[in-house]
Amino acid sequence: MALTTRRRALTTLGAALAGAVALPATSARAGEHKHHPRPLWRAHAHNDYEHPRPLLDALDHRFGSLEADIYLVGDQLLVAHDPEDLDPTRTLESLYLDPLAARVRANHGSVYRGYRKPVQLLIDIKTEGSSTYLELDKHLSRYKHLFTTYVHGRVLPGPVTAVISGDRAARVPMEAQKVRRAFYDGRLADLGTAAPASFIPLISDNWTLNFTWLGEGTFPDVERQKLRGIVRAAHSRGQKVRFWATPDAAGPARDALWSELLAADVDFLNTDDLAGLEAFLDAHRTA
Repeated sequence: MALTTRRRALTTLGAALAGAVALPATSARAGEHKHHPRPLWRAHAHNDYEHPRPLLDALDHRFGSLEADIYLVGDQLLVAHDPEDLDPTRTLESLYLDPLAARVRANHGSVYRGYRKPVQLLIDIKTEGSSTYLELDKHLSRYKHLFTTYVHGRVLPGPVTAVISGDRAARVPMEAQKVRRAFYDGRLADLGTAAPASFIPLISDNWTLNFTWLGEGTFPDVERQKLRGIVRAAHSRGQKVRFWATPDAAGPARDALWSELLAADVDFLNTDDLAGLEAFLDAHRTA
């Protein structure tokens, strides 16, 4: 039976800090892949912070999208999956924002040298959404020229596009802003509504709540048509599509489902297995 996306065990603090906190240009460039520099824009690192080297492992595997869960503790944004995992040294700045800023400086304005397309940073809010987002907005504003920015109706691309997921209460303060450095992660219920791509550039949802097929046997034609209809509708409005809770155990079922996602032109494939998705996308010669 196909397994759904699951958490990896947390690595030791020493291993995490060794890769995450160092900020010199040499460390910022650690994610450059010597043999395959072409970024894999469809690759999304689910719960990226649970890898030994948050951010850098995903960049080594050329991922175009990463996911970090955050908790508001005082005025700090701590990165963890569960409250019991909170560590005051594992902040959004130390694991993601500072290393990304250093890498962009080293690469003359881009996360991947020679590629101006923004890398997506999906920030999943685990505490109350409104207050957490308002604090997050203050943190993002300290990184000038790093983030794609919405300014009075215009979207100005930057090296990193922050997309806010998790607690839905973040939506209210975000919609009220005339200037913001982040965008909202929509759900299938948002597809076709009045909310524009300049606010909701991404439509994400749980695969298992919308489809029964988990990669074994034949993909039901009615579900294939449903999937392709979702993608067409999103793309017609300039939005991208991602599903979580897809099979993530290496094997034929996962490959079959990933192949259908590619055939339907789904924009992001969700995984905890960085090397596995990298090899799959390279074999299929797709970005």
